[in-house]
Amino acid sequence: MRFDTSIVQARYRSPLGPMIVAATARGVAGVWFDGQRHLPDCSAWPAAPGNPLLCKAMQQLDEYFAGTRTAFDLPLDLQGGTAFQQSVWQALLSIPRGGTTSYGTLSHRIGQPAAVRAVGAAVGRNPVSIVVPCHRVLGSDGSLTGYAGGLERKGALLRLEGALM
Repeated sequence: MRFDTSIVQARYRSPLGPMIVAATARGVAGVWFDGQRHLPDCSAWPAAPGNPLLCKAMQQLDEYFAGTRTAFDLPLDLQGGTAFQQSVWQALLSIPRGGTTSYGTLSHRIGQPAAVRAVGAAVGRNPVSIVVPCHRVLGSDGSLTGYAGGLERKGALLRLEGALM
């Protein structure tokens, strides 16, 4: 992944563990759990906890975890991914809270029905966890599979949204 040089970050304390929220001048570019797979080296990114966009993102995450927010209203900067990854991430945005889909269905949705594995890889590289809801993608049999933030967190997010009991 490539990140714009204007990127800044803030630490966020979620009910599922500490997170890093990052933004560029264009929009939110990252939301990662500490220790998440594919977490970029953000040590050189300036801390900007007062940045208005980071503050808005963290407020919306608070509302999401409180169960009062069903959709995020944030500008996103997803340009660090390839064109294929970006198409997958855009498709993830159409999965509503409380809904789920499969990797196969997602591959059909983007017009690449034979690219199920590549779709899975792109879902796993999603830089904006929760906001771009990659946790809503399940295996073809409905099982919890692959989540860069850990399957426990994926299950917790789906339970919070009412997609799992």
